[in-house]
Amino acid sequence: MSAHTDTLPPAVPAPSAEDNDADRLRIVPVRRTGQWTAAVAVLVLLALALNSVIRNDAFQWDVVGDYFATTAVLRGLGLTLWLTALVMVLGFALGTLLAVLRLSANRVLQAVGWGYVWLFRSTPILVQLLFWFNIGALYPEILGVRTVNLLGPVTVAVIGLTLHEAAYAAEVVRGGILSVERGQLEAAQSLGLGPWRRFHRIVLPQAMRSIVPPAGNMLIGTLKGTSIVSIIAVQDLLYSVQLVYHRTYQVIPLLLVATLWYVAVTSLLSVGQHYVERHYARGTSDAR
Repeated sequence: MSAHTDTLPPAVPAPSAEDNDADRLRIVPVRRTGQWTAAVAVLVLLALALNSVIRNDAFQWDVVGDYFATTAVLRGLGLTLWLTALVMVLGFALGTLLAVLRLSANRVLQAVGWGYVWLFRSTPILVQLLFWFNIGALYPEILGVRTVNLLGPVTVAVIGLTLHEAAYAAEVVRGGILSVERGQLEAAQSLGLGPWRRFHRIVLPQAMRSIVPPAGNMLIGTLKGTSIVSIIAVQDLLYSVQLVYHRTYQVIPLLLVATLWYVAVTSLLSVGQHYVERHYARGTSDAR
């Protein structure tokens, strides 16, 4: 055999009739008639509902516009936002401590953390607020100071909401810490990193991926949950509009004012939560 024939490429088989038929086949997308029909029906129903709300004179949208940005309403909104921020900061600070207690190797500390979470998650927040509001009946004086003067309505609201939120924050933080693989801690310990550096540089950044979503839900829930303090005469957003409609008897439009403010603030918080989640999800498949 010559050198010329040795360098010839292998023969390519001629295409068969089946291959030609396959080339002529077209990819036809699946028809989703049922899904499109359902989507159109839902949109039509939403449009009808929205139209009925906008065109219904009983909602008194002109009154809503008149009271939406009044001084009393904005003052109540400011107190609601302040109370929400303070309760979340204090609640997560105490909740982090409780989470550390629950993860401690000391059985006594574990029991204390578990007992706190069990107690405050087992009783309604309204009962807790009413208890703290009437604490003067049990302890008229604390360290020589009368509790009537020491625990006003706003102080009672801060204490009651903080202690309640701390129980849930403890479980959120504990779940986030447990989500970090133990091998990460062992590797950091083998490098000689101290407990604080291990927590700050290794545990916390990874735990935040699991902490941020439920913490964001807690923040929104706390914002709406502060409306319950109106029962003890704290002039938050809801109590402020209640004072107005008790005087004007325009209940529906004033409740709409409060509702629109709650919707606006929770929407902004949801957007912020999205970007915080994306920040801590960098480098993972969840970053989007």
